[in-house]
Amino acid sequence: MTARALDRLFRPQTIAVFGGREARRVMEQCDRMGFAGEIWPVHPTLDELLGRQCYRSVSELPSPPDAAFVGVNRISTVEIVRSLSAAGAGGAVCYASGFSEAVAELADGCQLQQALVGAAADMPILGPNCYGFINGLDGALLWPDQHGMKRVEGGVAILTQSSNIALNLTMQTRGLPIAYVVTSGNQAQTSLCDLACGLLADPRVTALGLHVEGFGDKAALERLAATARLTKKPVVVLKVGKSEQARQATLSHTASLAGGDAVADAVLTRLGIGRVETLPALLETLKLLHVAGPLQGATISSMSCSGGEASLMADAAVGRSVTFRDLEPKQLPRLRNILGDMVTLSNPLDYHTFVWGDLARQTEAFAAMFEGSYDLNLIVLDFPRGDRCEATDWMTAADAVTVAASTTGALTGILATLSENMPEAVADRLIAEGVVPFCGIDETLIAAEVAAGIGHAWRKPPSLPLLNVVSVEGAIETLSEADAKTELDIAGLRIPKGRVATSPLQAADCAERLGFPVVLKALGVAHKTEAGAVALNLKDAKAVLDAASKMAATDGFLIEKMIDRPVAELIVGASRDPVFGLSLTLGAGGIFVELLEDSVILPLPTTRLEISEAISRLKIAKLIEGYRGRPKGDLEATVTAVARAADYVVMNAARLEELDINPLMVLPEGHGVAAVDALIRRRR
Repeated sequence: MTARALDRLFRPQTIAVFGGREARRVMEQCDRMGFAGEIWPVHPTLDELLGRQCYRSVSELPSPPDAAFVGVNRISTVEIVRSLSAAGAGGAVCYASGFSEAVAELADGCQLQQALVGAAADMPILGPNCYGFINGLDGALLWPDQHGMKRVEGGVAILTQSSNIALNLTMQTRGLPIAYVVTSGNQAQTSLCDLACGLLADPRVTALGLHVEGFGDKAALERLAATARLTKKPVVVLKVGKSEQARQATLSHTASLAGGDAVADAVLTRLGIGRVETLPALLETLKLLHVAGPLQGATISSMSCSGGEASLMADAAVGRSVTFRDLEPKQLPRLRNILGDMVTLSNPLDYHTFVWGDLARQTEAFAAMFEGSYDLNLIVLDFPRGDRCEATDWMTAADAVTVAASTTGALTGILATLSENMPEAVADRLIAEGVVPFCGIDETLIAAEVAAGIGHAWRKPPSLPLLNVVSVEGAIETLSEADAKTELDIAGLRIPKGRVATSPLQAADCAERLGFPVVLKALGVAHKTEAGAVALNLKDAKAVLDAASKMAATDGFLIEKMIDRPVAELIVGASRDPVFGLSLTLGAGGIFVELLEDSVILPLPTTRLEISEAISRLKIAKLIEGYRGRPKGDLEATVTAVARAADYVVMNAARLEELDINPLMVLPEGHGVAAVDALIRRRR
């Protein structure tokens, strides 16, 4: 479905309504919002509704309507949609439930949904089982309930699978201008991506928020990301629900690291789509994106007239990708002169109350802070209750902020630590003046973090298309470690020299041929260390014989040359996500997999640059860089090895289910790396 196909539905000039109570409410809401087009009620017995002539059927309408609200029972819905499609209508909202979402109660639910899609043919439909949408730009509502929106000239679009959450979001009093709220229902025909791209096509929309339960089509997600980048309208997702993969038993550490929402996070980051975890964070992020778009970076300045607020700000940044960078030397003399000797010049800055209520001095102080080349400048300011208190000095501070922001050209926000302490009227005024009215410290820093992440992604060239290979059918086999390493050797990864033996005596003989010291492993055992199926640093044949005799090896033994002490150990692997397919996992390996929880995920295919950046984000990267005077690891060889592992996964994507190299030993600079343990599971 193209964005153009949704034009008439989302931006109608004529609306037809079908049904009783719900149809009447749609008309009432359109009238309240000042819809300037025509509304045609269709009813089998009524002659008029809210002063408008009723029509008996689609065939009696003056012309094919641009949009229709179908608020009748599920059986009649199918027939009305068929008539609308045949007449050339622009689209319809299907309000009724009892389709695929109700198969537990209604056996014909899926069949009826298929019939609805067939009846619609090429005409776009929303739902079934959805409230419809509100167009706050044109006052066009196919929405059978009250709501909290008002007419706007431009703003964000919000798209959700939940009608009730959509209703709740319209009630926000945070000053966010909302151009559209759209519910998708069952998505029987028109997908979330179709709807999202249709909303982004409106030049009056500035950003898009998505509330979704899951992603069913990664190609559609890529299309949405490309549309967002092309139109320069950022997208933020609030995804709920946890992946079933996180609850499945796994043979490898890789699959556990890639469980839950980790893969979805990695894919969204790569595509330049922001992600938040709460509705307040979604609203605050959309507010920032509406005013400023993606940020160039994540450096923040903060000023408040309270040391307690300054401490809250500093603490909230811990663990987030935002930075309260130190003040620049050029700022210090001016700030000292304005604020006096008793103020500690720092960031976050407690400016005390020496300039409180003084418009000129506050403006000068704020301007001095805003000239520090920060990506976002925040003034912490909670407004008093309007029903009991007087807010003159607070409005003076707000005026000082807007003047300083205008003078310096710096991106600025006023942050109320509690959302109820940001009056809606003040928020509306600030947005009109280009100042972001933030609500909540955590939500504000999340918004900055997300906006900076989108900006970072957009400054890079578009990423490679995601791996899209259909998995073959067949039983899954687990290769022996020896066979897995042979596969990796062919793929260009360095593995230790080794031999396979069928008995303890043969193992001792193989060790003699390889040369000591050696490592002995029992084949056919997962998680060898935990099972006592590995012996390290064996220095003679007797030690090998004794160790092999104690192991419960059903598939023989693998004897390998001992690798020199590494600088660091990594885990490199791949596992298959139900939606996004195979992705690559990098992290701290060996015994540190569970201890450090230090890993990143790379969607495939990937590049050497992305691999290098991913390694640099790991905590264990400090060891590879030469921690506290220790030898540096061979970073170039590490990147090459990971790239070859990624290429192996891509080339074998149709059959591969899981790859686990743990550890990949990073040796001192110039000595390369070695894959000392490996697991491969694939379809036969």
